[in-house]
Amino acid sequence: MTDPKTFLTSIFNAAVAAADPEKTVRNHLPAKPKGRTIVIGAGKGSAQMASAFEKVWDGPIDGLVVTRYGYGASCERIEIIEAAHPVPDAAGLEASRRLLEKVRGLTSDDLVVALISGGGSALLPSPAPGLTLADEIAVNKALLASGAPIAAMNTIRKHVSTIKGGRLAAAAHPARVVSLVVSDIPGDNPALVASGPTVPDTGSREDALASIAAYGMKLPASVMAHINSPAADAPRPDDPCFAGNEVHLTASAGVSLEAAAAEARRRGIEAVILSDAIEGEAREVGGVHAAIAREVATRNRPFAKPVLILSGGETTVTLRAKGKGGRNSEFLLAFAIGIEGVNGIHALAADTDGIDGSENNAGAFADASTVARMRAEGVDAKAMLAGNNAWTAFNAVGDLFVPGPTGTNVNDLRAILVR
Repeated sequence: MTDPKTFLTSIFNAAVAAADPEKTVRNHLPAKPKGRTIVIGAGKGSAQMASAFEKVWDGPIDGLVVTRYGYGASCERIEIIEAAHPVPDAAGLEASRRLLEKVRGLTSDDLVVALISGGGSALLPSPAPGLTLADEIAVNKALLASGAPIAAMNTIRKHVSTIKGGRLAAAAHPARVVSLVVSDIPGDNPALVASGPTVPDTGSREDALASIAAYGMKLPASVMAHINSPAADAPRPDDPCFAGNEVHLTASAGVSLEAAAAEARRRGIEAVILSDAIEGEAREVGGVHAAIAREVATRNRPFAKPVLILSGGETTVTLRAKGKGGRNSEFLLAFAIGIEGVNGIHALAADTDGIDGSENNAGAFADASTVARMRAEGVDAKAMLAGNNAWTAFNAVGDLFVPGPTGTNVNDLRAILVR
């Protein structure tokens, strides 16, 4: 076998390649309209989706897409705007305003193609009447620190917005809206990707309030007053304005995990997929994965080694301190603690969009020696985990994984090699 890091990197690359917009967009092109074709979009992979769409659409188009700073792509007919993620900014606010303006005044002969990928929730701040950008920023920070699952977060987000929860598609009525969605949501519900700007769901104000209470979120009084009022109600999926619209899932964690498994088998290593929809506290999920890896390494069960153990989904981090990190590096630090000294285990945990948290790494590598190497550098792995400071810990031993922006986003990839 090649070096374990090289092997695990090839697994990550295979997963990302399976979600490449150049391959996936052309398989879901809508019928051409009698009238205009307007392309809109939001998310960390949406600029690359826009570039791919331009290459395969042979009719006239006009469009606007917003993505994260540094995640742009070359387009000739679709304008790309960059804004902040994971905390919204004024550029995102202006992008939301322009997207809503772009789809107004269309007719039933027109077509709106929506290119939606994960990250769109933060990139599309559009506060409800009576609320401000500062309110949306406060909501976003509270959500990120809460440890709530992404589905709960996005149900709350859509109830303080004028663009999420299907409202962007409603603004385009009576034009037909076809949404091409790259899912980063466990379970692949397209209405939850980017808080569903063009795809409504059944989540209610009551659901949002229940999650706020369950996770002890402290939101501004103005936000709570709004969510408690009928003005916060989002459009329902059975609203006639959505009749005739289409939604196509173009890429998902499940497809990418299968591609990763196929790449491992091509290289002579059997692969197993635990799940593509794992959620929960990152450090706890890391501990469970470590227990599985130890069992394989020491007892050759429940899988025979050599084997590659794969999983996907989206864990969460409840912030207890102000360290540097992200859910994948936090998962992996807990994992590294759990496999300390158990030889033959090598792991990579990374976000398929290329960014884990607020730094420039997608995740990190770990093996049986990781904690000992950290200790040699004066780093206490358990203290780093307690302080949400996984980035600092892995940086100290040179084990950060930095592939750069990938142009897609199908959630987290965890790949554990037991030799």
